[in-house]
Amino acid sequence: MAEQPDRRQALIRAAFSAIAENGFEGFRLRPIAAAVGIDHSTLHHYFPTKADLIAAVLHHATGQLEGTMRMDLEPAARLRHHLGEIATALTAQPELFIVLDELDRRARRDQSTATTIRDDEQGWRAALATIFEEGVEQRAWSVDLDVDSSVELVIATIKGVRLRPEVAEPVVEQLCGLFSKESGS
Repeated sequence: MAEQPDRRQALIRAAFSAIAENGFEGFRLRPIAAAVGIDHSTLHHYFPTKADLIAAVLHHATGQLEGTMRMDLEPAARLRHHLGEIATALTAQPELFIVLDELDRRARRDQSTATTIRDDEQGWRAALATIFEEGVEQRAWSVDLDVDSSVELVIATIKGVRLRPEVAEPVVEQLCGLFSKESGS
């Protein structure tokens, strides 16, 4: 019984690698099962549908970024730390962002993937909204800002900069500066 979680994780890692290396064009269940040493039909014991495996890959990918949100910091410092960690990860773990980009692209054509991503991103949106709400309360920002639009600006920027990781750090610095009180002085 202890083998099941390991095999499940091995399947997720194999699917992650398949997407990172070949995009969704290379995402085939038989080779993923073979990479783990099981039969295609056995894969369905762990993931009844392809959509279930895709959701597990998404959770595996986004789980690698969960530790970037430091709740012990003031709002501006928390935002800067969070986005700085993501910018660093963009160059240190390019395969992670290739997979996330592939998932976002698939979501434009596949409602199941779109729903999975939307559900997964709720936690990120809520954490960002908390940062902006606390910053508004503490007058940490240079302007009166709309919390929902600020959240979407951050997410859109991060998703966009995935395409050009070499500019991630200066773009994140600029984005954080837009909210900073110092830049508004």
